[in-house]
Amino acid sequence: MKKQFLLAIAVATCTGLAAQDFDYQPGQVGNHQIITYTQFTLSYNEEHEQADWVAYELTAGEVSAEMDRCDCFATDHNVTSGSSTEKDYGSTGFDKGHLCPAADNNMSEEANQESFLMSNMSPQLPQFNRGIWADLEHWVRQQAKEHKKIYVVTGPVFVNNLGTMSDKKITIPGYFYKTILRFDGKTVKTIAFLLPHVGAVGKLKDYVVAVNSVETLTGIDFYPVLNNSVENKAESQIELKTWGF
Repeated sequence: MKKQFLLAIAVATCTGLAAQDFDYQPGQVGNHQIITYTQFTLSYNEEHEQADWVAYELTAGEVSAEMDRCDCFATDHNVTSGSSTEKDYGSTGFDKGHLCPAADNNMSEEANQESFLMSNMSPQLPQFNRGIWADLEHWVRQQAKEHKKIYVVTGPVFVNNLGTMSDKKITIPGYFYKTILRFDGKTVKTIAFLLPHVGAVGKLKDYVVAVNSVETLTGIDFYPVLNNSVENKAESQIELKTWGF
């Protein structure tokens, strides 16, 4: 059974929100197809042959679950316009970079297999995918352990792109982002990372930005169900200490 997408979170009225179910899905981009899987939901961008965003809840329990990677990359036949294929990445020098990591999808074999669908992949240079991007994925899992439940949206940024690859003209993004939201009791906390695909060296905290900066670059409305005043305050935050930096 697919995870319920709406999650009950009590938020006090002093934050500008009444008690409600929190829907972490970003706003729709154009008429791009939205597909929900066991542990994540994505918006597929046919022009660039990859997702605009992949959104998911991550809990401490999900992080603690262990399962061998299936490494079973597969075409996503649920993409009505046709997804990229594993063959498209062959001999290109680029990794099939997970947007929602396999290690965040270990609650079932089905979930782990879904994380290897090509709709969840973006072309990434090996030094990026296996370096600072992997470090960021690990950091996100540590946050889920510490705070019990977080909400993640991640994807490419099509600015200063590195060209295209394969006959499908798959865009090689210039940047990648992650945004994270959590509830500290009655308070909404957010953080975002904007990583250049080339030249991302140093510490993760060097790439912290406000969520609304990523919104400006991507045109994606993150966490739109938040009350406008709460959303504006939360998405303008750059609070390193509250995230352990």
